Amino acid sequence: MTIPPDPKHPGRPARPERTGPASASPSDQLTDAPDEDRRARITWSLIAEPGDSVALMARSVCGPAEALSLAREGTDSDLLSRLGGTLPADAAAPSPGTQTLRARRALGRWRARLASVDVEAVLEEAGRRRIRIITPADGEWPMPLDDLQATAPHCLWLQGPGTLGTLVADRSIALVGSRASTPYGEDAAGSFGADIAVRGGTVVSGGAYGIDAAAHRGALAVPDGATIAVLAGGLDRLYPRGNTEMLERIRERHLLVSEAPPGTAPTRWRFLARNRLIAALSHAVVVVEASWRSGALSTARLADELSRPVGAVPGPIGSAASAGCHRLIRERGAVLITEPADILDLLPGGPASGESGYAVQDELDLLSPADRRVLDAVPPRSSLSRARIAAEIGFDPAEVEAALARLCLLGLVEMTGELARRARSAR
Repeated sequence: MTIPPDPKHPGRPARPERTGPASASPSDQLTDAPDEDRRARITWSLIAEPGDSVALMARSVCGPAEALSLAREGTDSDLLSRLGGTLPADAAAPSPGTQTLRARRALGRWRARLASVDVEAVLEEAGRRRIRIITPADGEWPMPLDDLQATAPHCLWLQGPGTLGTLVADRSIALVGSRASTPYGEDAAGSFGADIAVRGGTVVSGGAYGIDAAAHRGALAVPDGATIAVLAGGLDRLYPRGNTEMLERIRERHLLVSEAPPGTAPTRWRFLARNRLIAALSHAVVVVEASWRSGALSTARLADELSRPVGAVPGPIGSAASAGCHRLIRERGAVLITEPADILDLLPGGPASGESGYAVQDELDLLSPADRRVLDAVPPRSSLSRARIAAEIGFDPAEVEAALARLCLLGLVEMTGELARRARSAR
C-alpha cells in the first residue's frame, strides 16, 4: 500500500489514522486495528535496543510487520536488499565490518531475543502494573515525536493518569542538567520548574539525581503543576532508587514514560538514546547546569537538530559544574537564561521576555538629555540661580527655566525664588 504524503510536511508520509482508546489495557490494545502492526511494534521494543539504528531503519522502510518477518525468517542478503544495500554502522560495534556482516549481526541479536521473549507474559505483567502501550495509531501518541521520523520509538510504555499527547501539545519545556549538581543549580532548576508549572506548562526531564530531580520537584510543588519523567529503563523498576518517592508521585499525578519494556535495566547507552525523546517531547530545552562532558549536552544537541530552541543557565566563571552551559552559549549559540521570563521567550509564538526583572526604572529614565543636563547642574547640597545654571551648561536662560519647571513637576527640584536646589527625596 502506498502511503500518501503528509500535506503539512511535504516529503514526509502521512500519519496513520489513530484508533483505539488510550486507556485500553495492553492486552486489549492487541485486539484493536491494526493488530499486526501494533503487535510487531511491541515485539520490536522487546528485541531491539532503543538506539538500534538498523532496526529503526528496517521498521521505517518496510513497516513494523514486514520488518519483523525479515528478523524472523530473512537472510542477511534479504535484509540488505530490502534496505537498499547500505546499513548504518553501530559506533559501539567491535568493528564496522562489511554491509553483509552488519546485516548478519543485526539478525543475530534480534533472533537471540526472539528465541527467549514471551510477548504475552510481558503484556500480562504490564497490565498488572497498569502500564499501557501507545503506538502512532493511537490518539495519545504525541505529535512532536513525528519530528524524529525514522528514529521515532517503536512504541511507548506509559504509567500514570496523564495523557501524553495533551501534556506535550503546547508548552512542554525540558529542564535538564548534571546529576552532580550544586545547590546553585538545584535552586535554579526548582525555581524554573515551579514557574513553568504555575504558567500552565509541562516540565519534561529524566527523573535522575541532581538537576532533573530538582526540576520535577519544583513542578510537583505547584498544586496543579504538570511534569513528565522519561526513563531509560522499564517502568517496573524505578531508577534511581533514591528518587523512588518522587517518581511515584509523578506516576500518581502525571506520567512516567519509557520506550523500554518492563524488565529493562537502565544503562548508559539507553540513557543517551532516551535523551532524544526528552528533546522531541519538548518545545524548548534548557540546560540548567552541566559540566564540560555532561550527558545533558547531548539532549541540547539533539534538540538543536530537531529545531527546538535551546537555552543555558550561566554559572560562576570558575565553576566546573557550569562549564558545559558556558560551552553551549559560546559554541552553539544557546540563549542565556537568567530568569523564568527568558524561558517563555524560547517557546514558539510565546510572549517576548521584555526587560529583565532586575531592571529598575524611575523618573530619571524618563528625562530628555537636555533636562538631565540641567538636573546634573543643580548642586546636591546647595542652591544655584537659573542664570548661574545657564552659564554653567551653556544653555539659554529660557531653556533652563523651562527645564527646571519640568523637574519641579517631577519632584526632582525645588525652587526658592531664583534659586534651584535638589528636592530632598531626589538626593
